[in-house]
Amino acid sequence: MPIKLPDLPYAYNALEPFMDEQTVRLHHDKHHAAYVNNLNAALDKHPEWHNKGLEELMANLKAVPEDIRTAVRNNAGGTWNHNLYWDLLAANAGGQPGGELLADIQKSFGDFAAFQQKFNAAAVAQFASGWGWLFIDDKGKLAIGSTPGHDNPLMSGAANISGKPLLVVDVWEHAYYLKFQNRRADFVGGFWSLINWKKVEGLYAAARG
Repeated sequence: MPIKLPDLPYAYNALEPFMDEQTVRLHHDKHHAAYVNNLNAALDKHPEWHNKGLEELMANLKAVPEDIRTAVRNNAGGTWNHNLYWDLLAANAGGQPGGELLADIQKSFGDFAAFQQKFNAAAVAQFASGWGWLFIDDKGKLAIGSTPGHDNPLMSGAANISGKPLLVVDVWEHAYYLKFQNRRADFVGGFWSLINWKKVEGLYAAARG
């Protein structure tokens, strides 16, 4: 079955003033949609691969037929990363997580402010297009990193980081340029006001089992 573009879980203008309506519309309806369409076009060349889910495709890139492997890597990653990104945002959100996740953040990074600084630094410093991540690494520890293009921690053996994603920020220019131009740091700073920590806590609990 073809991969589908999920609807946004809120109105296009719900994330203002941190993400403007025009950017959200273009980002979801054009950029995100293009990755979905391009992925389906690649998989059409090997229809048996349509039966695989996004996570299975990304975890087994070496098994994907060579003639579509790069397209699958870029577009499955672009589709899955955006699915997660939109799902972890909400209006009237932000603040801090609670419970075990907050305790782990404090243990791993010193305090929440230090965690924010390290996450911001990784996202802002990502050269060219990419993503900033909080994830549980393969040793079971919280880690912060960034990936180029549409790579993510699920691409074990292919991406530069590996593990279970918990939080992500998109630092491709199309995510912020209409409002922030070249001020990536300002965009990432506003991102903290949109994080739905309950969703992130749910991913953390699932990853911890």
